[in-house]
Amino acid sequence: MKLTKEEKIFLKKRTEKRIEEIEKHMGELISFKPETLEEYESNSMKRAACERCCEKIAEAEVDLAIFIIRYLEIEFTEEDDKAFGILFKNKIINKELYARLDDLKGMRDRIAHQYDKVDNSIVYRAISEEIEMDTTEFLKSVKILLQKDGNIK
Repeated sequence: MKLTKEEKIFLKKRTEKRIEEIEKHMGELISFKPETLEEYESNSMKRAACERCCEKIAEAEVDLAIFIIRYLEIEFTEEDDKAFGILFKNKIINKELYARLDDLKGMRDRIAHQYDKVDNSIVYRAISEEIEMDTTEFLKSVKILLQKDGNIK
């Protein structure tokens, strides 16, 4: 389905807003993150705040992926669990970033739905070493894509 100019403008604004939200949540996560795994495990308030930020970041990144797919008018179904794969298939993100973003979404599902007991060491490693780097790389890819199209300042 071909988007109208108005639909593209609307989608651009939603995309920019979602980018701002991701950056805000990333800043919150960085500010909440304890210095050590021991502190993370022993401070339930910080742990809950970090887990909630992870959930918000993952959800917003899936939304952003779907917005980009729609903006580029790529054929897809409404299955959000496939969004990062579609971006990879269309060479918008690389294979490694696709895998890491998909892992973040999986961690988000595990935290949100408590499928199994959440492994604090895995979550702490993710918030300490992975999420910021992966989010930065994803947002950079999206911004470059949109700049090429003349849609982000």
